[in-house]
Amino acid sequence: MAESILNPSTRRFLGLLVLITLAALALHGLIPAEHPLHLSTYTLTLLGKYLCYALLALAVDLVWGYLGILSLGHGAFFALGGYAMGMYLMRQIGERGVYGHPELPDFMVFLNWQELPWFWYGFDQFWFAALMVVLVPGLLAFVFGYLAFRSRVTGVYLSIITQALTYALMLAFFRNEMGFGGNNGLTDFKDILGYSLQESRVKLALFVASALALGLGYLACRWIIASRLGRVCVAVRDSESRVRFIGYRVEHIKLAVFVFSAMLAGVAGALYVPQVGIINPSEFSPLNSIEIVVWVAVGGRATLYGAVVGALLVNYGKSYFTAALPEVWLFALGGLFVLVTLLLPKGLAGVPLRQSLAALRFNGKEAGV
Repeated sequence: MAESILNPSTRRFLGLLVLITLAALALHGLIPAEHPLHLSTYTLTLLGKYLCYALLALAVDLVWGYLGILSLGHGAFFALGGYAMGMYLMRQIGERGVYGHPELPDFMVFLNWQELPWFWYGFDQFWFAALMVVLVPGLLAFVFGYLAFRSRVTGVYLSIITQALTYALMLAFFRNEMGFGGNNGLTDFKDILGYSLQESRVKLALFVASALALGLGYLACRWIIASRLGRVCVAVRDSESRVRFIGYRVEHIKLAVFVFSAMLAGVAGALYVPQVGIINPSEFSPLNSIEIVVWVAVGGRATLYGAVVGALLVNYGKSYFTAALPEVWLFALGGLFVLVTLLLPKGLAGVPLRQSLAALRFNGKEAGV
């Protein structure tokens, strides 16, 4: 089993991830700030955000590429993990807020809340917040998946329901009476675990934590794929009715993998929030979930590493084009998805394979085979 998990592609991916992380740390800490090769704290934070997106893409690839579930609602699990971390960060502000209340966040004081809502209890402790980061998305995925998979909702109908789920959550979190900051969300964070979020070493630690989470998440997904569960997942993707016929409880298999994927997305959201400094209901937007699917499609689904590559490339392009040509970014994203679907159905990860097969066919013809 260990050999199948640490296959050549996994070793190359992990090696490259370690190399990139060490290179980023070296360029940031060892190169003088005035040197052109110096990696600024801003760029390091941007890379950390990209790594969080890569972990989110990994979660989507697990259920879409290997289980055949096209989820258009994983942005909801990402946002819930982010809100859980944001609630902890808000509780850490205390009397340093604008209104100086020792317990209530500023937005609650502004809205004349008299006491802290019950669902905010415990978020002054990091361990509790870390637990909620995985439990809340996991619980939502369990309830939703149990009802959907038991009813045998599949295909485009399941995709539409997942999109409706995240849209409903977005509308709910926009309401001030929900107690999550309404339209403005949660922001103005001060510190984490007693360390200021403005310190360079904290930003450095968050970047390393994002890289570590991506590596561990990749290994966990690879372990699932290499196990018997992974083989059954692929069978369900290819022919669900046959798997049911031979006696497998397909709904249980779908539910287990779907819940794990949601937890992985929650971890990505929790690491994302302290690096960007804000979490608001726009993270629940259905457009965000569609973008995640585009990342996976561009990189190549059912490869894991392809999802990571797609997330990194598309988000780098987004950062560049939204600054250089902001009015054409959405058109470029839509055009990219169409081109990849038509010309590269297996994504960028499938390009080397297609070239190898073409070379084999060419050599075969030359040899007269």
